[in-house]
This record gives sequence, C-alpha cells and structure tokens, in this order.
Amino acid sequence: MQSEKSSIDVSLNQPGDISIKKDINRKNVIEQGKIKELIKFLGPAFVVSVAYIDPGNFATNISGGSKFNYTLIWVILWSNIMAIFLQTMSAKLGIATGHNLPEMCAKVFPKAVNWVFWIIAELGAMATDLAEFLGGTLGLYLLFHIPMIYSGLLTGVITFIICYMEKYGQKMIEIIISTLVAVISIAYIIEIFLAKPDWSQVGIHTIIPMLPNGQAVLIAVGMLGATVMPHVIYLHSQLVQDRSIDLSDKGKLNHLRMEKIDIAIAMNIAFIVNAAMVVVSAAVFYKSGMIVDTMEQAHKSLQPLIGSLSSGAFGIALLASGLSSSAVGTLAGQTIMKGFVNLSIPINLRRLITMIPALIIISLGINPMYALVLSQVALSFILPFPIIQMLTIAKRKDLMGILVNKGSIRLLGVLIATIIILLNIVLLYLTFTGQA
Repeated sequence: MQSEKSSIDVSLNQPGDISIKKDINRKNVIEQGKIKELIKFLGPAFVVSVAYIDPGNFATNISGGSKFNYTLIWVILWSNIMAIFLQTMSAKLGIATGHNLPEMCAKVFPKAVNWVFWIIAELGAMATDLAEFLGGTLGLYLLFHIPMIYSGLLTGVITFIICYMEKYGQKMIEIIISTLVAVISIAYIIEIFLAKPDWSQVGIHTIIPMLPNGQAVLIAVGMLGATVMPHVIYLHSQLVQDRSIDLSDKGKLNHLRMEKIDIAIAMNIAFIVNAAMVVVSAAVFYKSGMIVDTMEQAHKSLQPLIGSLSSGAFGIALLASGLSSSAVGTLAGQTIMKGFVNLSIPINLRRLITMIPALIIISLGINPMYALVLSQVALSFILPFPIIQMLTIAKRKDLMGILVNKGSIRLLGVLIATIIILLNIVLLYLTFTGQA
C-alpha cells in the first residue's frame, strides 16, 4: 500500500502535470483580463437603453396589450433588432471618426442643410422630453399623490440633480442610469410573475406578425418610435468617445467589438422589459375586458386585479423610467445642439424650455397617456433622418477608415429606413381616411 501511494504522489508531480497547471492558471489570468477589459467598456449602451424603456414605451405597450392582447409583441422584437443594428452603426461612426453624428453632419453637409437637420432633431428631442417628463410626473403622482403640477416641477428638479452629477464624469451618470434600469427591470419581473400570462400565446405572437386593424397600425408605429428612438442614435456616437483611448485600427476594432457586447446586453434587457409591458397588459387588462386609456387607470386597476405589490411596482418602474430618461434626453439635447449648429445654451435654460409643453398639457388636463402615444408616433416620422445621415457618412472610407460600412450593411440600413418610411406613409393614409 505504501509503495502504491508513493507512485500516486510521484505521478501527480510529473513535469506534464505542472505544465497543465500552468496552462490552466494562464487561461484563468487571460479570462480575468478579458472580463476586466469588458467591464471598462460597459456603460454607453446602458445609458442609451433607457430610451427604449421610457414612459413612451409604457404608453404604447400598455395600449397595445390592453387593446390587442399579445398580437403586437412581434413589433417589440423587430423594433429591438432594428435598434441593435442602428445603435451599432452609431457607435461605429463615433469610434471610427472620433466625433458624434451631429458633428460629422456639420463637416459633411452644407450649413443650410444642417440647420434643417437641427430643427428636425430638436423637434424629436422635444417629443422625447415631453414623454419622459410626463412619465416622471405621473410616477410621482401615482406613488405619492402629489398634485400633477408640483410633481412636474419636482421631476424637473430631480433631473437637474442627475445631470449635475456629470461633473464627476460620464461613469457616474452611467452608474446612476444603470441602477435605475435595474429598478425598472426588477419591477417588471415582479409584474410578470404576478400576471401569470399565457406563455404559448406569447411565443406565437412573438414570431408571427399580425396587425388586426388601422388602430393597431397606429399603436405599432408608436411602439416603433418608442423603441428605435432618434435622439439616442445621436447620443450613442458621443458616449463612446469616453472609451476611445487606442486610436489605431486594431484599437478601434477592439473598441467596436466590446461596444457590440455592451449593446447586445443592454438592448436585450430593454427588449425583455418592453415585451413584459405588453405581456402584463394583455394578461391582466385584455383578459379582464378592460381597455386602458390612462396611466392612472393602469395603476389603479392592477391593485384589485393582481394585488397592491403589482401597482406599487408599476409606479416605481414608471418613476425610475421618467427620471432616468429625462436625464438621457438632456444629454442628447446637448449633443444635438452643439453638434449640428454649434449652439451652446445653458443646460438649465434648455431644460426649462423643454418642460413647458409638458406643463401646458398637465395644466390643460389633456390625457397624458394619449399625449405620450402621439409623441412616440412623431418620433417615428423623425427617425429616418438620423438613419440616412449615418448611412451617408458611414459609406465613406475617407471618414470611416477600417470601419467603413460594407455593401451588405448599407443595404440593410436602406431596408430599415424604407420599412420605417413605408409604415409612416401607411399611418398617414389611415389617419386621413379615418381608419386609425
């Protein structure tokens, strides 16, 4: 037995075993290094992802679920696929050129054209600000019963505070926004657990496209506008600048690779939350024969139908969404204004200006949920502009270098822009013929 034990000890200490241990250790060190490198690059897409789970999404998704059951979930899926493609293009443009999209437009297009681009982009930013500001206001009102007008003013103050934290660096903003995204995600995990949806129907309608009538087209285009938002296409190309350290071709390729991982994680979290909004609305409201026309109705109805925990989670998610997306909207507004026409307006003044439309809607007693849906439809009409701008710039090798768009990517971009434009034309026709 003793000799047998000795032979085992010897076999465990052969040179081959030592080299295997060294290989394992080396692999572990490499893996740890890769994870640390990835963590350094994570962040920009999480800031951008807030736009995909903002109060506009709450409005369109709740409307879609309560009116059309699970039939519009496929819109969320395809909108998310488009969003991943467009955000990757935006990040690539920023990494390749060292400038954001509005700055590149200022270099490539005539000054008069850039003024037009700026006006259109600002209209989009105003529609975005309207949705986000209303969302934060509604969240405070539903949770704490603070009158709407005071909730609106408080939302503005909290947004100022979040934006002020940028003085401590972009990473600080990314941490705050990512925390709020986590709050929204947890709230909807609770919602979907309590709602007990029909998962077979969820699966079918995620895969099979269906538009029951003209009103469904209105909601579908609103979902598209709420998911593939123009202001964050401009913003993403700016946010990646903070990570641009190695400007060699190899460094840019690595940066883009890391950013693609960042986008894949953040956008798919946003997709799950968006889909959960539709699923919960369908499982709770449509199943009960209830069409939800206001956020307050959605909040109040959840409590008797599936409990107070659900209504509380809804209010918290809406508040976190409104506050985080308001801050992101402010950052996007700075990028748009400075880039296209080199205008520098103090952030606080710009925020006060963009608060006015929302405060008017609140004071006039207009249904905030309907205003939210219409604001998202407006964004869908504005969306083709940044896409066309990106496609025009990203096909030029003299500007993009090694990251220039290939023919297949250009074709895919043109296809996405065409689909969005055709959907908008259909919506206009249905609206003017009274079918939407």
